[in-house]
Amino acid sequence: MSQFFQIHPDNPQARLIKQAVEIIRKGGVVVYPTDSSYALGCQIGDKTAIERVGRLRQLDPKHNFTLICCDLSQLGLFAKIDTATFRLLKAHVPGPYTFILNATREVPRLLMHPKRRTIGLRVPQNPILKALLEELGEPLMSVSLILPGDSEPMSDPFEIRQRLEKQVDLIIDGGNGTLKASTVINLADGEPEVVRVGCGDPSPFMVEA
Repeated sequence: MSQFFQIHPDNPQARLIKQAVEIIRKGGVVVYPTDSSYALGCQIGDKTAIERVGRLRQLDPKHNFTLICCDLSQLGLFAKIDTATFRLLKAHVPGPYTFILNATREVPRLLMHPKRRTIGLRVPQNPILKALLEELGEPLMSVSLILPGDSEPMSDPFEIRQRLEKQVDLIIDGGNGTLKASTVINLADGEPEVVRVGCGDPSPFMVEA
């Protein structure tokens, strides 16, 4: 049976944040709010927890996992970023975007795309998630909470509890989320490519023909 924390969306309770991070560090799989939909995640180096997330989402081996980072400098530890890419990122983070970038050696091999050696990276605005990341001191491994058979992410914490309370270790209720995941932008090849349109406005990344 999972734990269920109701955390204030604007002023997260420090006690609950600390308890949530303890669960993550002990190998827990956690549901938490983001700028867009709810997400599912765990500690980045925990092979058992990552495999649990993969089974829960029924992900194929080529799925691009995402690391949610507290800021741009932390993101820079896990991705190879040139000057032009840095400027582009700086203009759009924090926000509801996931950027696919070439991974550095800091990224566990289990999380990289097996052929392209890429990783998704994101810097959120959500106060609960920012507090979690600051307390944890490292990125969270993350995927959108879109369960097998569903076409949209889950957004109601109580519905999430009904469906997942026996399959995850913690559900954080930060209020209702949106029915859209983040907008995904591939920057691994230099030119931006919009892979998925979600909450973030894709127009700054559209290349005119």
